[in-house]
Amino acid sequence: MHHLPDADAVRRAFLASGRRHLILTGGRGVGKSTLLSSLTAGKGYPGITTAAQPGIAVTMTDNRTGISAVVGIYDPNLPGTERKMRPTPDGFDRFGRELLVRCAASEEDFVTLDEIGYLERDCRAYLSALEELLANKRVMAVVRREAMLHLQALLRREDVFAVDLDRPFGNAGCVIMASGMGVRFGGNKLMADFGGAPMLARALDATDSIFARRVVVTRHADVAQYCENRGIAVVLHDLPGRNDTVRLGLAAAGDVSFCMFCPGDQPLLGRATVMALALAAANDENTIYRAAFADTVGAPAIFGARYFDALRSLPPGKGGGYVMKQYPQLVRGVQTASCEELWDADTKERLAALFSRYLQHQNEKSGCDT
Repeated sequence: MHHLPDADAVRRAFLASGRRHLILTGGRGVGKSTLLSSLTAGKGYPGITTAAQPGIAVTMTDNRTGISAVVGIYDPNLPGTERKMRPTPDGFDRFGRELLVRCAASEEDFVTLDEIGYLERDCRAYLSALEELLANKRVMAVVRREAMLHLQALLRREDVFAVDLDRPFGNAGCVIMASGMGVRFGGNKLMADFGGAPMLARALDATDSIFARRVVVTRHADVAQYCENRGIAVVLHDLPGRNDTVRLGLAAAGDVSFCMFCPGDQPLLGRATVMALALAAANDENTIYRAAFADTVGAPAIFGARYFDALRSLPPGKGGGYVMKQYPQLVRGVQTASCEELWDADTKERLAALFSRYLQHQNEKSGCDT
């Protein structure tokens, strides 16, 4: 079962996308409004909240002034078993439109709307004001999942970054690269202890319950056994090149729309970073997303299906970076929380330094002194 992305992952993916607006969608009760609240907590953005009282009415409220009005009323005579609310005569097209105009006139860049639903479909003045708002402000909104033209049009806008909380990461695969021989380390570093568990466990935890298919590609029998004990698919091989690891992993990932290549030796790689990369890719099949801190780029990286043939035919010893160099204009960075997320443990000294940073971060989270 997929885990829902947290606000930090959504924020980082949205920023990396370069899109203007953020829309959260999905089924009822999936957490759209809760996520929007987390994204906007403490920001003081102007906005509108539309809330339904089942079997009674729908109210719309200006989040700043608290002024509200009924914009829909329950009508049992409407056909069907759902959508029993109908707009009030002056609801959306007068009161709602005025609120949108007020939001558009505010000084802040962002406006929040929770939620946009089916009632608005015939409210032309309101929808026109919404278009004006989208043209002049950046909007974060919750959009109800309905097969209606005005809602589908919002989700299809080229300037919208949409997160479907029913399937936020799409049909993505993940290949965990665990084939390194650890020459500088002096042995199989992936099974080296990191706080009572193999270092590889950190990559497994960071990528858990995000991907439709996940596979570890390795030359090491002990790595393969460890992953099998955890119920994770493994490809055990004895081929020499990094290109072999990529090709074998992509084949094992199967029929996926995107594939992330994640190193097994970056023990401080954060789960939010992995989520943000997958979210960004699910919104943009043409862009290659990779982890970055400020201007420093690194791994993991995630590729859409259009790049799979190039990844399958990499020159000997080459990895995904070879493909990225061919399409530099289509590569975007997703920012990590710290530079240490990009560090690999290529020596025992680096592993010790990373573990020291890990302990420091854990102490900071718990409020303890280091």
